[in-house]
Amino acid sequence: MEFTDLHPAVTFRLYTDQKCFGPGVAMLMRRVRTLHSLRSAAIDMDMAYSKAWTILRDAERGLGFKLLHSTTGGRNGGGASLTEQGERLLEAYDACERELREHGKRLFMEHLDAFTGEPPEPDKL
Repeated sequence: MEFTDLHPAVTFRLYTDQKCFGPGVAMLMRRVRTLHSLRSAAIDMDMAYSKAWTILRDAERGLGFKLLHSTTGGRNGGGASLTEQGERLLEAYDACERELREHGKRLFMEHLDAFTGEPPEPDKL
């Protein structure tokens, strides 16, 4: 029997009648929070600005509330920030995802530890 470096990969997505929020939207929102710009966040993620807008618009439609405040150009150059609900959702999502990953790792080790790392000694197979 060949032993491999098995490890869990837990992802967390929110659904209504379709997927509306997950790791990609969360990452985009974190970058908007840091960079204060959807365009800069999209560039930072190697993503087209139009795709970033589509992702956020679809998430907002599915969730039923706005995730971003945005202003267009002008004297101050425009920008974007998370709405209050967007901030709360992202914080709750991050906390829930973190706990799910931790719990998933514990379950993985409890049930699948025998299939990870070094093979057991022959007398223990």
